[in-house]
Amino acid sequence: MSFDFIPPAKPIIGEEERAAVDRVLRSGMIAQGPEVAAFEEEFGAQLVGGRQCVAVSSGTAGLHLGLLAAGVGPGDEVIVPSFTFAATANSVALTGATPVFADIELDYFCLDPAAVEAAITPRTRGIMPVHLYGQPADMDALVALAEAKGLELYEDAAQAHGSSLNGQMCGSWGAFAMFSLYATKNMTSGEGGMVSCANAEITRRVKLLRNQGMERQYANELIGLNERMTDIAAAIGRVQLAKLPAWTTARQANAAFLDANLEGVTVPKVRPGATHVYHQYTIRVAEERDRLVKALKEEHGVGSGAFYPTPNHQLASLTQYAPGLDLPQTAQAAAQVLSLPVHPSLDQADLDRIVAAVNAVVKAGA
Repeated sequence: MSFDFIPPAKPIIGEEERAAVDRVLRSGMIAQGPEVAAFEEEFGAQLVGGRQCVAVSSGTAGLHLGLLAAGVGPGDEVIVPSFTFAATANSVALTGATPVFADIELDYFCLDPAAVEAAITPRTRGIMPVHLYGQPADMDALVALAEAKGLELYEDAAQAHGSSLNGQMCGSWGAFAMFSLYATKNMTSGEGGMVSCANAEITRRVKLLRNQGMERQYANELIGLNERMTDIAAAIGRVQLAKLPAWTTARQANAAFLDANLEGVTVPKVRPGATHVYHQYTIRVAEERDRLVKALKEEHGVGSGAFYPTPNHQLASLTQYAPGLDLPQTAQAAAQVLSLPVHPSLDQADLDRIVAAVNAVVKAGA
């Protein structure tokens, strides 16, 4: 039987985005300019309670510059989850500091505050939770722990645009927070990132660092990088930001349908008080995952993905920071997670087919 393939993610680029790009191209100002400034202001007002934001060239750049702006460097340790994309730990290592890996809460896929506390040493500078898949980390506990131990908080909110916990927006707790604007995120600028900053000094330092360390041309104050966002990317991002609330509502409705109809799998739990924005709809499966992925694609035309099958502390690039480390909840998640399509482009027929496919494939392997 032939099916139209249902992709696990699908960027939505419409006529409004094309018109915005054309507007910038016609203006003749395509590097960092007024579109970037407007995007920063609008993003801060809509998603992080009015915090100052700085647009950069990628999410990874945002993490790196945020850590540098916060003063993290050689001799420091930053506690991070291992169950995340490698950029989280990479950004710490790139400053010369040491990423220290802690285990997760299996139900929510985010840092376990008890594991974080156990990982604190005299060299610990900060804690960097990841709001994974669009779900907030346990920020109540992590904020209290950081305050009690005199540590800083940095947020990897790459996947958490519009997510919140007890009414507070993700990206509004830490000394800085990073949002990714990569093509498959809940909103995109094509490629890019946004750094939400806690105060004027962090904001100024991120702005300097993204622009070769200078605020005025040839008046370099810091050793910096070129991590600017173009006005072309910002113009796309501004259009996408306006569409984000409706897209989030669609993702949440799609997730609710999957929750109610999937069988034989562990559907994602939502932390009490949390608004989950479902960058990924991630189930856990008890049986061999690769068989499910293959059968869903080949027999039913349903795409899926395992994010992340190899924990960071087991990657060849990062094992030096975690010799012999045992993270049992991380290991279980890495072996069991499977993300299903949840994006706003799905229609009811797609959702029905996803449910039928997963239920059939799981039942066949039981």
